[in-house]
Amino acid sequence: MEAANPSSSHCSYEDYKETADWLLNRTKQRPKVAIICGSGLGGLADLLEEKTVFKYEDIPHFPTSTVQGHAGQLVFGKLNGCECVCMQGRFHFYEGYNIQTVTYPVRVFYLLGVSTLIVTNAAGGLNDTYSVGDIMLIKDHINMPGFAGQNPLCGHNDERFGVRFPCMSDAYDRDLRALTRKTAKELGYDSFLQEGVYCMLAGPTYETIAECKLLQKLGADAVGMSTVPEVVVARHCGTRAQEDVAPDRRLRVLGLSLITNKVVTDYESNEKANHTEVLKTTERRTQELQNLVSRLIANL
Repeated sequence: MEAANPSSSHCSYEDYKETADWLLNRTKQRPKVAIICGSGLGGLADLLEEKTVFKYEDIPHFPTSTVQGHAGQLVFGKLNGCECVCMQGRFHFYEGYNIQTVTYPVRVFYLLGVSTLIVTNAAGGLNDTYSVGDIMLIKDHINMPGFAGQNPLCGHNDERFGVRFPCMSDAYDRDLRALTRKTAKELGYDSFLQEGVYCMLAGPTYETIAECKLLQKLGADAVGMSTVPEVVVARHCGTRAQEDVAPDRRLRVLGLSLITNKVVTDYESNEKANHTEVLKTTERRTQELQNLVSRLIANL
């Protein structure tokens, strides 16, 4: 099957629909929830029952994942009776893909009939009160690549997906956040559940000390190299031109960051961020994160 080319700059509505139709013709599952798994968090897909698995390389127009900790497959199945689709491995700007290709799966999910998107990531803690292993509920984001013109909605706008100028002040669903806090309390996880602002940088380099200090001053609580483009596209889907008309179908978004390391802000420190440590920390907290998402989906 034809995979997406990192240098390709445009995906048409017909491309998204071809991918969605190809998947719908090969599985009986009709997911209402999509989960995008960050580095080392692909174990969420292993919880699904009645699974149908597709390798990214076999899906028409789909990109492929190249990062350690990202399996590179799309898993359909049921989680606590809810039909879901799970991405074991996401795509990143730093892999050489353009920003539209990075977000390709989100519009496919929309055409599959998904109504809730859960995005997870591994992130560095900027907030001094955070500890390694904390789970941060994302309440807002800072889109640094977007400041430089790397926004997935740049270029031609297809009204079949959404409006030219979508609102982002409500990017992370308030009700889903409240339900997550309630669910975490039920599980006894509220002691390590935080709520804050996620900042995306393009990567693949980890941040300099000066950059970390700048991000702290901007109000960011955690920093990573993903998530924001997918959220932007998700919130674009289903918006309507007439603001007085209820949207046909909006994608609700919930974002969760696993704090895998504390950023370095001391020039005398010998600590260095590295991907191996990120994956090790993820392994230690994976069970709790899986439990949280699983219980949350049961409560939707």
